[in-house]
Amino acid sequence: MHRQLIGIVFVVLILTPILSHAQVDQGRQLNVSQQFRLGDRMIRVAEPGELVDSVNVWGDVNSAGRYLVPQDTRLPELISYSFGPSTIRDREANIDWTKLRLEVKVSRFDENRRRVEVKNFKYKYSEPEPVEMFEYDLKNNDIVTLQVKRRPAFIDYVRVIAPVISSVATGFLIVERLR
Repeated sequence: MHRQLIGIVFVVLILTPILSHAQVDQGRQLNVSQQFRLGDRMIRVAEPGELVDSVNVWGDVNSAGRYLVPQDTRLPELISYSFGPSTIRDREANIDWTKLRLEVKVSRFDENRRRVEVKNFKYKYSEPEPVEMFEYDLKNNDIVTLQVKRRPAFIDYVRVIAPVISSVATGFLIVERLR
């Protein structure tokens, strides 16, 4: 019993300062490492030490942000890194993908940084991607914007016209009541 009591006192008196010192050091290390972490929506795809380009991905993608991608990354790969085009959902059901059009726009400064060069790729979702997309060289600080478009359906027209007709009818009824 006496030896167990001495063992407990040893642990409390000797190991407690050592453990608390280790926790303080761990806290300091955490604070230092947080200073160098990547910002929000900064996504690293390239391996550490690999030559990278920093490319912005905006628009109708499932994960927009600034991507650190390996050099020589092609446009379809970049779109895949951002989890592809986002689905358009109506309240009632998913929209038919075969009737959608995709527009991909790549913007960059020219060599003199005087004007912006823009390259557009437009195609229907049911068609193969344009060959030029696979051959297009992405560069550092490019901005890639993807937009998913669809033709308006009948319900879209109803949703625009119905409030107008309702407002006109309500105004007419108010004027009639005030007479």
